[in-house]
Amino acid sequence: MKRIMIVEDDETLAEELSILLERNGYEPVVSGPCDLILMDVNLPGESGFSRCRKIKAKSSVPVIFLTARNTPEDEILGFAVGCDDYIRKPYNSLVLLARIERLLKTETQDPEVRGLKVKRGEMKVQYNGMETDLTRNEMRILLCLMKRGLASRAEIVEDLWSEGIYVDVNTLYVNIARLRDKLSTIKAEDFIHTVRGVGYRI
Repeated sequence: MKRIMIVEDDETLAEELSILLERNGYEPVVSGPCDLILMDVNLPGESGFSRCRKIKAKSSVPVIFLTARNTPEDEILGFAVGCDDYIRKPYNSLVLLARIERLLKTETQDPEVRGLKVKRGEMKVQYNGMETDLTRNEMRILLCLMKRGLASRAEIVEDLWSEGIYVDVNTLYVNIARLRDKLSTIKAEDFIHTVRGVGYRI
């Protein structure tokens, strides 16, 4: 059973969310390991934005902001600190459940493109029965490209930053070169292509 942490200072709403999650096969928790976090922005002491940034600096657990903060600036800030989705209150239960399901499905699947498969749990990439180890940076870059298809250098750097991996464009070049070298060892050297003036595609 997937564990979903509820970070909400409104006790009535927190209870409502707990009941909704339990009825749909999830285990609501308020602490400890979890598979996804539902978090308000307006929290006592430390804002949800600040808490999300700290979580994403050391974990890839999905974070959904569920909040009454409804301006475009708030939503942009939410994604800037690393949230995976942003839902405004009052929320629709079916929409919330659909977005939770989507994120949990994405997080547990090992993505595959034209036979090239990333094995998240083992930090490996596999192709035609061969595999090689990846560093955290290399895996995030490859996942970003597999998700987007075509990504600018800025988008890849932003994706890495959202996971607490702080690199600049020069460091990105080095990581791309190393990733290409590793892919060549499993005969997958033709997967990452440079798109002049844009970035990279897969």
